[in-house]
Amino acid sequence: MKPINLFLIVAFFATSCSKSSEIVQNNPETSAMYFPPNGSTIWETTSIEALGWHSNAVQPLLDYLLLKNSKSFMILVNGRIVMENYFNGHDANTNWYWASAGKTLTATVTGIAQQEGLLNINNTVSQYVGNGWTSETINKENQITCKHLLTMTSGLDDAYNGDFVAPTNLIYNADAGTRWAYDNVYVKLQDVVANQTGQTWNDYFNTKLRDKIGMSSTGFWYDDTSTGLKIYFSNTRSMARFGLLALNKGNWNGTKIINETYWDEATSTSQTINKSYGYLWWLNGKASYHLPESQLEFTGAIIPHGPQDMYMALGKNDQKIYVIPSMKMVVIRMGNAADTVNMALSDFDDVLWQKITALYL
Repeated sequence: MKPINLFLIVAFFATSCSKSSEIVQNNPETSAMYFPPNGSTIWETTSIEALGWHSNAVQPLLDYLLLKNSKSFMILVNGRIVMENYFNGHDANTNWYWASAGKTLTATVTGIAQQEGLLNINNTVSQYVGNGWTSETINKENQITCKHLLTMTSGLDDAYNGDFVAPTNLIYNADAGTRWAYDNVYVKLQDVVANQTGQTWNDYFNTKLRDKIGMSSTGFWYDDTSTGLKIYFSNTRSMARFGLLALNKGNWNGTKIINETYWDEATSTSQTINKSYGYLWWLNGKASYHLPESQLEFTGAIIPHGPQDMYMALGKNDQKIYVIPSMKMVVIRMGNAADTVNMALSDFDDVLWQKITALYL
């Protein structure tokens, strides 16, 4: 690609995002941030037309979502529902699994516990759960901090642990902080939180996060005792509520669920190896990125057609929370794998964003 063409493309996307942001900010109907009331099905909406978007781009987007095995899809702008669609027998009350998109729930609750003075993410995991939680030597195990789990830099061998977080599967590969590898050892943070709060993970999560932002009480953590994983299930609106909390950096309608400093850290590059990863959040618009199950470094943004300031909760088989601060927008997608089974990212993300940007470009 010639340099002048690349410049024009970058300028085009920057101008388009700016234009859409101006429409949102200048429209009285959409400019004020809205939070749906807790314990209610009431949720304000706004229209494609009120935003100055293109209604003729809606059906191609819906057709694509249906084609790609989606079950639900939502767009919020300043907290208001712009689109809410269900497919393949799914409805507003149906619970679905978040898969690894739920990692961001763990990162958030860990931050809440730190905010309450119950833990410090810079301390070692062993300080909170004792030694022997891995198969490493005590010296190597004691190098692993809670922050290493938040940033996927524990050094534990992802080729062995997979979904299993028993000590026999947590094997040394590299010193903590020297290698980025996408795995499920982060779930040990739930043990840390439970030990430090004196509550079960479920009870602390429900009290400190779920109930405070009005996520449905029908949501639940499925405890897979065979692997040690906990997987969250909820309806689509509960996922959207969490996305709205993320958009507002931990503030829910004037109540600080978690402090903004931690949120900024969580949604910024957290280490030097994978620039596109925060505290269990994926980050768009960075100079390079790594993918699950790979040690290769790829140049450019993860989702080239997506907003560059976007951060994302991404789960197996294309569970998605996209948060776009510059546009005051949250996008949710739940469903089966769009194409083949994948850990978090797939080609679906970029094509989906081409369809979404057609709404407002």
